[in-house]
Amino acid sequence: MRRDATRDVVLIGPEASGKTTLAAALAAGLDAPWVPEAARRFVETDPRPLSAATVEPIARLAMALDDAARAAQPALLIHDTDLVSTVVYARHYYGDCPLWIEEEARVRRAEFYLLCLPDLAWEADGVRDRPTARHELFAAFRAELEVLGAAYTVVGGVGAAREAAALTAVRRRLAVPV
Repeated sequence: MRRDATRDVVLIGPEASGKTTLAAALAAGLDAPWVPEAARRFVETDPRPLSAATVEPIARLAMALDDAARAAQPALLIHDTDLVSTVVYARHYYGDCPLWIEEEARVRRAEFYLLCLPDLAWEADGVRDRPTARHELFAAFRAELEVLGAAYTVVGGVGAAREAAALTAVRRRLAVPV
């Protein structure tokens, strides 16, 4: 786990599980900056289709976005996914993940993860493509967090209730004032 002054909270889980919405809500509710999802940024700016060859550029982008956000030395930083997501998705889609990414995921492991249940309606958006694999992916994310020894809470529900549960979990875990 990183050893700097910034405390990290990561939204993680399968596609269409509300990570981006929760990241924005937490950032606003906790007055903290947030790091966008690297894979989505990559897809929006690079014409190549996702493949085993794009795993490493996505990981590098995730690290660059994280490093740029940390440069301001915020007390708290919210992440819309991190390298753990890159590891889980690389294994799921391509059967393997480069070892250096797995090591970076360990080194950069966040202080706290919110593992989002796939209990929201799946919506196609041009990037999402596995509506029937969400529960399998949820299990893979949980297993990887366990292997890493990461602190996490599962978050489910819809709308304001989901946001309130996430905010409460972060405040309890990190002793963040109301």
